[in-house]
Amino acid sequence: MITISLCMIVRDAERTIARCLDSVKDAVDEIVVVDTGSADRTREIVRRYTDRIYDFAWTHDFAAARNRSFELAAMDYILWLDADDYLAEEDRDKLIELKKNLDPGIDAVCMLYYLSFDSMGRPVMAIRRNRLVKRSRNFRWHDPVHEYLQVDGNILFSDIAVRHGREEPRTDRNLRIYEARLARGETLSHRDLFYYANELAEHKRYREAIEIYRRFFSEPVDNFEDNLAACDKIAHCCRELGDREKELAYLLKSFEYDTPRADFCCRIGYHFQELGKYRQAIFWYELALRLDKPPNEYMGAVNLSCWTYLPHVLLCICYGKIGQLDKAYEHNEIVRSYFPDDPNVLDNKRKLEAILGKRSEAE
Repeated sequence: MITISLCMIVRDAERTIARCLDSVKDAVDEIVVVDTGSADRTREIVRRYTDRIYDFAWTHDFAAARNRSFELAAMDYILWLDADDYLAEEDRDKLIELKKNLDPGIDAVCMLYYLSFDSMGRPVMAIRRNRLVKRSRNFRWHDPVHEYLQVDGNILFSDIAVRHGREEPRTDRNLRIYEARLARGETLSHRDLFYYANELAEHKRYREAIEIYRRFFSEPVDNFEDNLAACDKIAHCCRELGDREKELAYLLKSFEYDTPRADFCCRIGYHFQELGKYRQAIFWYELALRLDKPPNEYMGAVNLSCWTYLPHVLLCICYGKIGQLDKAYEHNEIVRSYFPDDPNVLDNKRKLEAILGKRSEAE
């Protein structure tokens, strides 16, 4: 059986660190925490779980801090988490089982990462991260902000999921790091351009974000997943600026990088729905339902709602608008299978049954 070091970097994480460590403490053999300058009770809470707490002078470089945490590990494999991440009980049990049975020839285990959830607690947005890596391979983190762990070799794609449960509000920390680099005259890499544009968009600096996304698109494709995400994000910027034609153009641009995805089809369908072009909208929503989900190895973000219930929600509305109430009812029933107690879904059901019932009596 392999052994696991949990390696974390933290700062002012008193709200979430206990939840994280409680969720994984039974699955790891040691806990290594690198603190980059906490001023709250984070260190006090961490001491309940481990005495391996180390100070790291913050240099505005997340990769450097993560690499330091990896250097302090002593077990066969390294698991990394952020303080606002945690494992559900079922995923902790899967990790324990993986630990017992993992082939030592595996260099890295890629796990799901759930970023948001619906009202029933089911994941809506998911990506993948290389979470568990063989220590002897000395894999390193790169880039000071939006850092990434570069791995190669024998990679296992697992169905274990880490959940993100942010409690703290977003800050402009990452944006300030990028702008400080630019002020020093640094040239941003292709990947940096993508994440810098994301930060600008996050802070509603949409026109600036669009210019950086355009620079990103002008360079050769490194990872098509980032290009797909950039299409989504620049379309959002255009929408926020009221440019609906450009929004549609960038949604369609996603087809340059891969076959149609359900999330883009839903966005395009909604464009036509808002224009009152319900038949065009229906085409795109129904196309979304016919598409296969991305393969297990896909590393980009996946909006799971677009591959499950959301097209049915929107089809119910559109079929209702064109008077095809039988189909509206059919799709509402599918939505009800996902949200059996949702008051809006139940209200739709009652109204549609009343109308369809009257029609039936008239016949």
